[in-house]
Amino acid sequence: MHINPIDLVEPENDEPETSANREKRKSRLNSAVAIAVALIATFIGICKIKDDNLVQAMQQAQANKIDDWALYQARNIREEIAKSNITQLKLQSLSQSSAVRADYEKQIAAYQVIADKEDQKKQEQKVIAEKDQTTYDQLNYHDDQFDLADASLSLSVSLFAITSLSQKKWLFYLALVPTIFGLVMGLSGLLNWQLHPDALTKLLSENFLEKPAEKILLSTRTSPNPKVF
Repeated sequence: MHINPIDLVEPENDEPETSANREKRKSRLNSAVAIAVALIATFIGICKIKDDNLVQAMQQAQANKIDDWALYQARNIREEIAKSNITQLKLQSLSQSSAVRADYEKQIAAYQVIADKEDQKKQEQKVIAEKDQTTYDQLNYHDDQFDLADASLSLSVSLFAITSLSQKKWLFYLALVPTIFGLVMGLSGLLNWQLHPDALTKLLSENFLEKPAEKILLSTRTSPNPKVF
């Protein structure tokens, strides 16, 4: 009797995936992507409102700091002028008679009052200017959080778009990584959480344009015959 080897193979229980199943799976993935993108866009909009208010407050704090330091410098100049006049009057009084020297003492005392008054106001102005700097730093702290949230969520939206086009489920889970990070940073800014990745923020905010300029300046100093363009 002839036995066919094909007859010994048990038929598979799993039916091949039909087009209806593929469309259903694709529809579920696209729905998940659409919901995720809609929620992310809403969250970005909320963070944008708060971030814009922070930026305006930072600009106001920066302007106040500049004005306060300018007033500090003005009071410092007034104090130095008063001290200079005191020194000149003291030197001039040495060659004067006792009767005239009394008038000099009155002028010296008047200028000393002005100098002491300006020194006191200068110190008060310094405290105000330093407070403006502290306010700016605190606002910038939360502004960094919103910047990181915006960058992370923008990246996640891009990954979700690629997921919808490629229908790769693993891309959906990959997109959740920057999404979670962006949500955490956005909530940190909204709820004033003290969560701030300093290393990442410093890396992203570092001014790389200064380095080439420093190298060019160094080369012109060390080169015996620098070229003039």
